[in-house]
Amino acid sequence: MVNFLDSDISWMQHALKLAKHAARIGEVPIGAVLVKSNEILSEAWNQPINDHDPTAHAEILALRKAACSEQNYRLPDTTLYVTLEPCLMCYGALVNARVGRLVFGASDRRFSVINRVNNLDFNHNIEICAGVLEQECSELLSSFFENKRKLGKTAVAE
Repeated sequence: MVNFLDSDISWMQHALKLAKHAARIGEVPIGAVLVKSNEILSEAWNQPINDHDPTAHAEILALRKAACSEQNYRLPDTTLYVTLEPCLMCYGALVNARVGRLVFGASDRRFSVINRVNNLDFNHNIEICAGVLEQECSELLSSFFENKRKLGKTAVAE
């Protein structure tokens, strides 16, 4: 894992805005921004619930949009900013797309992929920077699920 750059904070703040949008529409609040040469290639938020698509994670949607706009399934020299550590599916997509750098906020304590993939021999290695605005990212997720639990208990009590 590497230290973060000054620009990582502002890009993660942008990803947090996207995550908050996801929460407003009832999705798990995860946002992703794919950047190249300090310019946005694409951005997305989680949409599996509304799209009825288990693969519609923020990371996957951002990669799809960027690949279409770049007319290339390879996205070298890019950095993906995402508010939660990617799952195994998303990490595999990042490797296949040849993303150069991954910056994430909150770690996924239950299903951490990063600690497991560091020892695997992939044909592409991604530079990883963890914990950028970790507290803000974690709090957004925690409050989202806390509100979901409260709503669930209220609905059952009625």
